[in-house]
Amino acid sequence: MKSPSPPAPPDPVKTAQAQATSNRDTAITNQQLNMVGQNTPYGSLSYEQTGTWSDGTPRYQAITSLSPEEQRNQNQQWEFDNLVNQLGIDQTERLSGHLDSPVKLGNEETEARIYELGSKRLDPQFSERRDAMESKLYNQGVRPGTEAYDREMSRIGEQENDAYNQLLLSGRGQAVSETLTERNQPINEITALMAGGQVTQPNFTSTPQTNVSGVDTAGLTMDAYKYGPLAKYQADASNRSAMMGGLFGLAAAPLGGWARGYASR
Repeated sequence: MKSPSPPAPPDPVKTAQAQATSNRDTAITNQQLNMVGQNTPYGSLSYEQTGTWSDGTPRYQAITSLSPEEQRNQNQQWEFDNLVNQLGIDQTERLSGHLDSPVKLGNEETEARIYELGSKRLDPQFSERRDAMESKLYNQGVRPGTEAYDREMSRIGEQENDAYNQLLLSGRGQAVSETLTERNQPINEITALMAGGQVTQPNFTSTPQTNVSGVDTAGLTMDAYKYGPLAKYQADASNRSAMMGGLFGLAAAPLGGWARGYASR
């Protein structure tokens, strides 16, 4: 009697493919369960499928939408940014010549700046003082060219010179500050223009993650093989072995009796 062949084991390639398909389906399920939309006073979060990958797996994208109020603010912000940016560009172009020359803060330049600032304030006062002194001397009968006239006018000149010296001593810091202010003010204005307002973006909470356990397709396939066809084959083989052993035992019994009878003769 020919013994039957054992059952063929599962195809490992097909088993691996089935396991990969099950894993992908589980991953897709997890992804879809975790894509939970959200709504806040500032906007909403939603998901939509945009197509599939080359293996057929779906592709998704998250969409953030502002509330009508925040969208209006965003549109105004964009418009404001465009206007301010253009204004900043125009002002920057005007700075080309302004920044070509380095800032000069040496003694000569600073003194020139102090004289420029001080003369606008002191010269009118000096002029009034000279006019008043000349009128006083004229009323006293003192005429230009006389010793008394020259002495008084020289004294006024010394007072004017002392005033300018005092201005130089006390006005250096102010002159430097004003020079730097004139230099930096256009730059500061541009910097201020480039800093616009901000739109409040939606602040979404963390989405609770759902995890669906994958199916052990390979393990189930192997168990079905071991406890199905293979187990049946092993049981049948065991039964056949027992049956064949019994048949051989029955066949050997008559022979054993004949041999004992022949020996007694």
